[in-house]
Amino acid sequence: MEKRVTAKAFHEAPGVEDWRILYWGAHAHYRTPSFVEGAALVDEIARIGAEMGRFPDVDLRPEGVTIKTFARPDGSVGESDVEMARRISVAARELGLEPDPSRLKVVGVAVAQDEGVDTRPFWNAVLGYVDLGDEDSIDPTRRNPHFWFHPIDPPKPGRGRYHIDVSVPADEGERRLQAALAAGGRLVRDNSPEWWTIASPDNHGVDIAIWPDNEDYQGWT
Repeated sequence: MEKRVTAKAFHEAPGVEDWRILYWGAHAHYRTPSFVEGAALVDEIARIGAEMGRFPDVDLRPEGVTIKTFARPDGSVGESDVEMARRISVAARELGLEPDPSRLKVVGVAVAQDEGVDTRPFWNAVLGYVDLGDEDSIDPTRRNPHFWFHPIDPPKPGRGRYHIDVSVPADEGERRLQAALAAGGRLVRDNSPEWWTIASPDNHGVDIAIWPDNEDYQGWT
C-alpha cells in the first residue's frame, strides 16, 4: 500500500509550489489564454497519467485548467501524488502557464439530521449520488459538491438543516473571510487556524475551511 504523506510533507516537497491540499486531495489551477492552450496542458497531463498508470481529475475551461491529483476514497495524498504534481507543474511551465491558487476551492454540503434519522438515501436518490463511508455521499463522477451527514446537536426532532463547507488554500482563507464579512457576513465562530463559521445577512451558515491545507492533515478519518 502506498505511504500517505501529510499536508506539511507534501508542501515541503520540491516542485509542488503550485499545489494546495483541499478536500479530497491535492489541487492546482493554471490560468490559460484560451481553451486551445488549456487543452494542450490536458494533453500533457494525459501523457503523464499514462506513464504513471493513473490519472487525475481534470476540469478544462477557456479561462484555465483545474487538476486534482487522484480520487482516493478518503481524500488522502500519497507519494505518487507528489510525483504527479511535480511533473504536471513542469509541463505547465513549459507551456508558459502560471498557477493561480486563489481560484482553488472545493464546496461541500453538511446536512444535519436528528437522532435516529437517516436522510442519506433520499439525497442519493435525488442527486444520483452514492455512499462513501459512514457519513458522506459523493457524485460518482466527482464533479459536484459532496454531502456530509451529521447529527443535530442538540437534537431537534422534525427539523433538518444544512450549511455549506468551502475548502480553500490556507493562504487564501483570511482573504476569503474578510471579503465575506465586508459583503455583510457575520462571524459566528472563530476556529482558526482550522476554519471560521460565518453567517450570511439572512443567517445562512458557511464554514470556510483551511484545515486540510494545514500540516497534519492526511485525509479523512
